[in-house]
Amino acid sequence: MNTDTDQSGELDELLREVSDRARPAAEDGEVADYIPALGDLDPRRFSLAATEMDGTEHTTDDADVPFPIQSISKVFALVLAMQKADQGSGVRDELWRRVGREPSGDPYNSLVQLEREQGVPRNPMINAGALLVDDVLLDHCDDARASMHALVSELAGEEVGVDEAVMQAERDTASRNRAMANLMASFGNLTHTVDEVLDLYVDQCAISMTTRQLARSVRFLANDGIDPASGRRILSSTLTRRVAAIMLTCGTYDAAGEFAFKVGLPCKSGVAGAIVALVPRRMGVCVWSPPLEPSGNSLAGRVALSELSARLNLSIF
Repeated sequence: MNTDTDQSGELDELLREVSDRARPAAEDGEVADYIPALGDLDPRRFSLAATEMDGTEHTTDDADVPFPIQSISKVFALVLAMQKADQGSGVRDELWRRVGREPSGDPYNSLVQLEREQGVPRNPMINAGALLVDDVLLDHCDDARASMHALVSELAGEEVGVDEAVMQAERDTASRNRAMANLMASFGNLTHTVDEVLDLYVDQCAISMTTRQLARSVRFLANDGIDPASGRRILSSTLTRRVAAIMLTCGTYDAAGEFAFKVGLPCKSGVAGAIVALVPRRMGVCVWSPPLEPSGNSLAGRVALSELSARLNLSIF
């Protein structure tokens, strides 16, 4: 009897059941519409993907439909910045001296908090924090965009690209992000020009990937920092734990407490409707459903992850 095949089939069936249960929740959400490329996303799209450490993939529905990863890119940017800083003056000096590690409790694009805290963003998962991380990348990379694309492509196991229409639309609507960058610069917490930092940020948000690719790409964070596909260490064990902790406490905007309570896994969401999750030593997971709840997280995505975590007893707690 092939037990591995049986277990794989059981997980396939479970993902289908979870998808069927979660999909109707999307009807109560709203697709982000601040740029046309997001507003045009089909609210009926849905996919759930789980990639095990041995590379076995389990997917449902629209797992191979690409979409802009938006804020999920903040995880990859932070990982790359940690790689670079760890080889330089140190992660503490180059990152944690300039950006915090606390949940914000405010919207991800809050200017008030940034002003109150003298240009130091609360964490790397909000927009101001991501801009700061990109400033660090510009210190270290001859071509930060190329470095980012290379890392994500390596983790995805295939070449990924940028949705040029999304990138241009993000640039055209970047007034608030520009204001945050200027505010940080006014406090001396930005070393490159605002335009340089914004160009890198809008590029990373417009990286286009599928649910299947994203589930693959986060596995290293569930595997002590080692990419299971290649065996290459992407981050040290210590830094990997730091990234997972930040995802757990800050990765789903101001709903991180709710996600910790109901899902119990480190997660990161994006306003195109995707959420990635780490199941330590077991798998990387991604769910995609464009309609969002008021917090900016995928509504059906949250339901799916809650159901999957409960059915498989995945919570780290």
